[in-house]
Amino acid sequence: MQSSNAAVRTVKGACPHDCPDTCSLVTTVVDGVATRVNGNPDHVFTGGVLCAKVSKYTERTYHAERVLQPLRRVGPKVPGERGRFVPVPWDEALADIAQRLHRVAASHPESVLPYSYAGTMGMVQGESMDRRFFHQLGASLLDRTICSTAGGEALLHTYGAKIGMRVEHYAESRLILIWGSNSIGSNLHFWRIAQDAKRNGARLVCIDPRKTETADKCHEHLQLLPGTDAALALALMHELIVNDWLDHDYIARHTLGWEALKERALQWPPRRAAEVCGLPEEQIRQLARDYGTTPQAAIRVNYGVQRARGGGNAVRAIACLPALVGAWRHRSGGLLLSSSGAYPFRRQALQRPDLLGERRPRTINMSAIGDALLHAGDAQFGPQVKAVVVYNSNPVAVAPESAKVARGFAREDLFTVVLEHFMTDTADLADYVLPATTQLEHWDIHGSYGHTDVLLNRPAIPPEGQARSNAQIFRDLAAHMAALDPRFSAPCFRDSDEELCRAAIADTGVDFDMLLSQGFASLQLPEAPFAEGRFPTPSGKCEFISASLGKLGVDPLPDYIPNYETPGSDARYPLAMISPPARNFLNSTFVNVKSLRNNEGAPLVEMHPDDAAERRIADGDTVRVHNTRGEHVCQARINGRARKGVVVGLGVWWRKDGENGTNVNELTHQRLTDIGRGPCFYDCVVDVERHAAPARTDAPAFINPASHPSP
Repeated sequence: MQSSNAAVRTVKGACPHDCPDTCSLVTTVVDGVATRVNGNPDHVFTGGVLCAKVSKYTERTYHAERVLQPLRRVGPKVPGERGRFVPVPWDEALADIAQRLHRVAASHPESVLPYSYAGTMGMVQGESMDRRFFHQLGASLLDRTICSTAGGEALLHTYGAKIGMRVEHYAESRLILIWGSNSIGSNLHFWRIAQDAKRNGARLVCIDPRKTETADKCHEHLQLLPGTDAALALALMHELIVNDWLDHDYIARHTLGWEALKERALQWPPRRAAEVCGLPEEQIRQLARDYGTTPQAAIRVNYGVQRARGGGNAVRAIACLPALVGAWRHRSGGLLLSSSGAYPFRRQALQRPDLLGERRPRTINMSAIGDALLHAGDAQFGPQVKAVVVYNSNPVAVAPESAKVARGFAREDLFTVVLEHFMTDTADLADYVLPATTQLEHWDIHGSYGHTDVLLNRPAIPPEGQARSNAQIFRDLAAHMAALDPRFSAPCFRDSDEELCRAAIADTGVDFDMLLSQGFASLQLPEAPFAEGRFPTPSGKCEFISASLGKLGVDPLPDYIPNYETPGSDARYPLAMISPPARNFLNSTFVNVKSLRNNEGAPLVEMHPDDAAERRIADGDTVRVHNTRGEHVCQARINGRARKGVVVGLGVWWRKDGENGTNVNELTHQRLTDIGRGPCFYDCVVDVERHAAPARTDAPAFINPASHPSP
């Protein structure tokens, strides 16, 4: 019971996770302890509501297994086994890390590789002091492709930037195509807006290979085969053309390459697309009719569309549709994939690429980290990777073809440092694990890829244990490196986290005092961004045909590109597999939060009843999902969500929680998308069979050495 004399305060912050909603948070602190986290009711988009995951944030912050002091490895690196570590003082850990990184860099700086992604989306804890450190060192650059580059670069080559509709205006739309997004689970606040539109008479259509929770609530569901979205988009164009559901004036004044696109689209009658997509022909025709005859038609496309070989082309094809019908004339018409291009953040000031000087290090694609770590080095690849610093990511769980990733990180000659909250699969294979702060314990500043407000995160509580912010860890590491390399004594390595927050928006028109007082500030943007064209492309138009893609040797027109792996291409593996995130997890984050884990149950694969019956598999059976890359043992779920010929491996569980020490990424491959060099997580074939071993009901207990005193 709370004492009447307790000191109670609230602190405004921001959700740091990889989600388009980027909610404004209010943390209640009682006598220095965060007791709950709520959505900020004053932030219109958040509206006082949080997802089930982030509403459990105090459970994560005060988790019994949280890493609370630096740990040094004392046992061998064995994939699938929990590492043996002992606590060490910060200065001892940092001094040794600095010495070892300096030694590797002295031989060749590019032998050092940073590996990070969106464990936090913050500008300060995600991409500031860390980049300065590695730029000064001359380390290999990381191509951060694992989530959104195929779709993002497709937008750049079509619209000129990652921008689109303002999300609040979907409430006025009359037709909303929710394409490749389980909005209820991964874009909750957009879903609330879509429900407002639905109550006002809008028709909602879900386009997704899985019968998601979102599909359940829409008026219609087009359950197409994975990787066939471009074929569907081209067939919609075909129908718009032959029925003259076009805005000829908008096309003439505000688009580039119409005649070439028209010729290509006319090659895609609905019958052809129906065969490719596995859809009824009439369903395609009706969708085209609805889209072509509804003036306020809007598309909310998400990144599920682009996780196959032709993902970039698919996004380009979909992005062309609003210009064909003039949907951009209305603020409630058009498309949104990402709004991140609207933010004026001063990334170069934060990251300081000038510290590289004349050096031009190689770039390693994070989606192919398994092959990169197993490469011995040669003239083409460059020097072998000998040191990796991992932060804001868990590559052993989340990167494709994870058996290779685990083997790479298990190299005894690879020096690995991991900044983490918990002993993840990657931390188990580290030489040092450094305790990082959670969002409740540090400063940061955030944009969004789903709305257009800037948010400030202020620390609500002091760091637990000996945790330090990412930026602080790299500041401290730079201070230790300065004794070995005087370049690291430069003033830029002493900027505080709050100073970095201010630097991110300096001279951009965003008022830092407003951020301090209310936690957020809205960007001043046009309500209908392309009503009069003015696309930020080289031509100023929506580019159906892209000269910049042509210069890269890529077809300048959008087209359908089949998956690398399709059912039937290998008789041994007749089923396509996709692996969208489980509803209670966010990639591999939140997997160890007990309440969310209990809600999720166990690692599973969803199957269509016919596919299961052919294999004599019943709901709840333990099954072996396998292909040439490996096998994953999990439970079968026959719940009506998978279409025939497709299985759904919900992820991303930690590998150590799998029945056989794997997760779904044991089965995915490292080949890349057509545009953007992204991963093809949903471009994968498998087969499934019953597995005789009994299902494991509990993961082995784990005792966190950082929670106990040093010996």
